[in-house]
Amino acid sequence: MSKIIYTITDEAPALATYSLLPIIKAFTSTANISVETKDISLSGRIIANFTQYLSPDKRINDDLNELSEIMKSPDANIIKLPNISASIPQLQDAIKELQSKGYNIPNYPEAPSTQEEINIKSTFDKILGSAVNPVIRQGNSDRRAPKAVKAYVKEHPHKLGQWSEDSTSHVSDMSSGDFYESEKSTTLDKDTVAQIVFEDNSAVRKILKEGIKLIKGEIIDTSVMNYKALAEFLEKEINDAYEKNILFSIHLKATMMKISDPIIFGVAIKVFFKDVFDKYSDVFDKLNINANNGLVDIYNKIESLPEDKQNEIKKAIDDVYKVRPSVAMVDSDKGITNLHAPNNIIIDASMPAAIRSSGKMWNAEGELENTKAVIPDRCYSGVYRAVIDFCKKHGAFDPTTMGSVPNVGLMSQKAEEYGSHNTTFQPTDDGKILVLDADGNTLLEQPVYKKDIFRMSQTKDIPVKEWVALAIERAKISRTPAIFWLDENRSHDREIIKKMNTYLKDYDTSGLEISISKPINAAQKSLVRMKQGQNTISVTGNVLRDYLTDLFPILELGTSSKMLSIIPLTYGGKLFETGAGGSAPKLIEQLIEENHLRWDSMGEFLAICESIEHLARTYNNDNAKELAKCLDMAIKKFLDENKSPSRKVKEIDNRGSHFYLAKYWAEAITSEHPNQEVKNIFANVSKALNDNESAILEELISVQGPKVDIGGYYKPDDALASAVMRPSKKFNYIIDNIK
Repeated sequence: MSKIIYTITDEAPALATYSLLPIIKAFTSTANISVETKDISLSGRIIANFTQYLSPDKRINDDLNELSEIMKSPDANIIKLPNISASIPQLQDAIKELQSKGYNIPNYPEAPSTQEEINIKSTFDKILGSAVNPVIRQGNSDRRAPKAVKAYVKEHPHKLGQWSEDSTSHVSDMSSGDFYESEKSTTLDKDTVAQIVFEDNSAVRKILKEGIKLIKGEIIDTSVMNYKALAEFLEKEINDAYEKNILFSIHLKATMMKISDPIIFGVAIKVFFKDVFDKYSDVFDKLNINANNGLVDIYNKIESLPEDKQNEIKKAIDDVYKVRPSVAMVDSDKGITNLHAPNNIIIDASMPAAIRSSGKMWNAEGELENTKAVIPDRCYSGVYRAVIDFCKKHGAFDPTTMGSVPNVGLMSQKAEEYGSHNTTFQPTDDGKILVLDADGNTLLEQPVYKKDIFRMSQTKDIPVKEWVALAIERAKISRTPAIFWLDENRSHDREIIKKMNTYLKDYDTSGLEISISKPINAAQKSLVRMKQGQNTISVTGNVLRDYLTDLFPILELGTSSKMLSIIPLTYGGKLFETGAGGSAPKLIEQLIEENHLRWDSMGEFLAICESIEHLARTYNNDNAKELAKCLDMAIKKFLDENKSPSRKVKEIDNRGSHFYLAKYWAEAITSEHPNQEVKNIFANVSKALNDNESAILEELISVQGPKVDIGGYYKPDDALASAVMRPSKKFNYIIDNIK
């Protein structure tokens, strides 16, 4: 039997899975397709990594590790939904929830003092941040807007905020002392095992990391963020926002760059609330308050203090806002600001949302206001500046006429994983950090000062070669110009350009428009073409891939959840990714409060269709081929009929959208499938769904309004969550009896 693996993840996508997966399994079973699940959720990863603490009945398989092996099979066919890239506060909340459910998970030791605590922290650190994607993304990314989605948006355009040339919203970044300025890069001429060493000013060395396997042709980079320069920059920008009377916001990637960016976030907290940290330094030290975790860490840990002391500290924090600029809000109703937690404002989601809203963010009164978007490092901040400046000059884009910017992204084998793992360090003294090869030769060297942020990243040769090949393939298929977003002033990009120029010679590029531009220039060129209704392929590294595959789709489609994302794996299989999960936390909150899930599963629909089609080709499965064709027809009708989830309670939500997908899919199979046996099965299904449509919708919508219990945020109770997400007995009976 042919097999598709469907991932169990977190928050809104996980809740939607309770409703959608039974439909997928039922329909695909008629084509002899097995759909298996693998749990890569945050709670699942925690449980799988701490089995030694758990009773046998609480243990589960390490599905993420198993997936890393499945990726190496040419038969791999995996649908990957968005998962939580956990910050420390999220990790701690998940641990607390699991403990309340009887899982004997240890607490996260922020300041480990014993070998056991060091080991526990080391295990948890593997779970933090973007722990899933580097493991299973064993290929580069091909992400684009499907024709059906593009056609739908032209007929049903979303609203974009209007721009004016006198808008004071803008991007601020560092002019010196950042990662961009300090970057050094080299390409290995032989295999070696490297180590990272700190050497103080007395030439005393300390090994920071050893056993780093490097292979010939691999690019390694090091760069440093100067702590003092960062603090001075943030103070200047905070004061400037106050003087200009605009919102202050900071935009980082504290999930993907799970070590470096929380540190930067912590510096912002300490600078903004300097008076509070100075006044209560002894108290904060005793409570082990970590600014990297945001204001939430203060609020949580002062709960152990007497109530009058708590109120005193809270008042001191509130008083800061009287002499500092207003801060952009994550949730105005709950008073949660941009500085609450590092995972609340993730740049690839927060910046496009602001740009979509005329460069504005929400203030404490729940109104949109001009904003200073602080992006300290210059590597890619200029891209957002280019978009804002373009919109100020030319006005908002028109979704009915604008072009697309699909992306081919370099990400295979953990390419360009900046600041995300155990090659990121903060020195405790002045000196230098060296990367040494197996013979003790210096590969790269960076001068550092105490508290600076040092990071190293790696990019292997084969992913670059496959990336260039994928870009050429997409340019040929779509007959679209392709721009490699590379900056020759960056040491890393110069090494990439050398490889790119070498590998381009292997292909016939006659008739193709292939070029290289600095990111800011590439953005400007793409924006001009976009305004003119023309398409341009962006060919980018890993970080820009992450940023652009939210930025342009949100402007073009109103969401990145309706993008088609295909990852051809190095070993021949394919990974199909669904929509971005930036909105997932708010959506699950709405479900719990109002029993209405606004999550749009279009990304899942598209991934399922491509997955079945790929399986059909791989196994020469004619039934699967027809099933995919009919699903494609169903998706087009779904879009034409506008059956996506509504924002309003007592209207169609995620569950209703799944009903209509099943209805249209069954109709398409009944009319188009050449196999009479299959056609007969779905003729009955189609009739049942049509005959009971009103009753089913009544069952799906009538439950909305009251609060619901799903048994847990990070680890829902399967029975409770399934009951919430499958409230229609009539619909369930029809789906569960397809055979």
